[in-house]
Amino acid sequence: MNPKERRIFITLFMSIFSAVTGVGIVIPLLPVYAHELGASGLYISMIFGAFSISRTLVLPWFGKTSDRIGRKPFILPGLLFYALVSLGFMLSSSVGSLIGLRFLQGIASGMIMPVAQAYVGDITPKGKEGYYMGLFSMAMFLSLSMGPFMGGFINRLYGLDAAFLGMGVLAVAAFVMALAFLPPVAEEKSSTSRNESIAVMGLLKDRLILALVSFRMVYTTCVGMIWCFLPLYVDVTFGLGSAETGTLVMVMVLAGGLLHIPMGVVADRMNRKLLVAVGGVFIVGSMVLCHQATGFYSLLAAVIVFGIGGGTSLPALSALAVERGREIRGIGSVMSLLTMAHSLGMLLGSLIAGLTMDLFELRYAFPMGGLIMAAGLIHFTWLSLPHGQKTRPPAKRG
Repeated sequence: MNPKERRIFITLFMSIFSAVTGVGIVIPLLPVYAHELGASGLYISMIFGAFSISRTLVLPWFGKTSDRIGRKPFILPGLLFYALVSLGFMLSSSVGSLIGLRFLQGIASGMIMPVAQAYVGDITPKGKEGYYMGLFSMAMFLSLSMGPFMGGFINRLYGLDAAFLGMGVLAVAAFVMALAFLPPVAEEKSSTSRNESIAVMGLLKDRLILALVSFRMVYTTCVGMIWCFLPLYVDVTFGLGSAETGTLVMVMVLAGGLLHIPMGVVADRMNRKLLVAVGGVFIVGSMVLCHQATGFYSLLAAVIVFGIGGGTSLPALSALAVERGREIRGIGSVMSLLTMAHSLGMLLGSLIAGLTMDLFELRYAFPMGGLIMAAGLIHFTWLSLPHGQKTRPPAKRG
């Protein structure tokens, strides 16, 4: 990267880190707040589901249009929207308003995350996709680790409104950084492809893109099971408290996050599809270990293995996505599909685990997740194998 591209990368890294940390401060507090407002379990699920639903609906358009008109026109409004939503949380007094605000927050996320990832892909040197995408992913992993930790202390010392305010302040800081340091749209590298607009869903006809999307969805299905139901599993099955649960989540995030840079470097030197598959094997094993856990330390081993799986597969997967998106001149469209897969996987994971808990036992949700991950891994491997003819770029429309 040249000095200008490094400045853009640092700006995007810090902006995403600030914005996601702010969201992370609030997310663990919302279920308790909603319960205090009288929300049932179904309504609490709707508060979290509204985010995934709205983000999934808008992602194809945002990703495709950012390829055509530029990245900055989406990142700036999205960050500002985050700040306004935080104000709405401070004023909210009903479960319905929380659901509506989370729906709006999902739209803002759709404007920021895949577009920022596409921007990084635009400026990443050829052959270094694994390293730079892995480094950029550190912003999200570190913020997801720090945010909940900070939120608990802010809420305990100053109250819930202070946590909402903290989310808003961090979003404003991210907005100011992006406004000041991101170059004008005319200077973006993606400007070379703005004369075309890809049919986003048509990209799934590309075998490699379909492989990446399907793997990302089954992976985040497992993530959704763990994020939504590990605290309950830890409490009901082993009688462990919130401190142990927080430790497990933090270690899982850090185990994956810290691997992103070294595994990104490896992804630039080894077969990327093989690394994705190896990471998938680790994830299958971790879900089995969660089912067989007998206490805190066996659960700790399970989440570390899960983190290693994600840290091994995701940098290679992101590098493949950037490489293929660059070939078809539609990195934003490819990234929007991956983020859609992430949202759908989180939603499916929570629903499958919830149904498994109601019909059988919660501990059986984890081997169910392992089976889903194994099926997705087989599907990824089959799609990744050569099939005689080279995949043709999907048709584009003006």
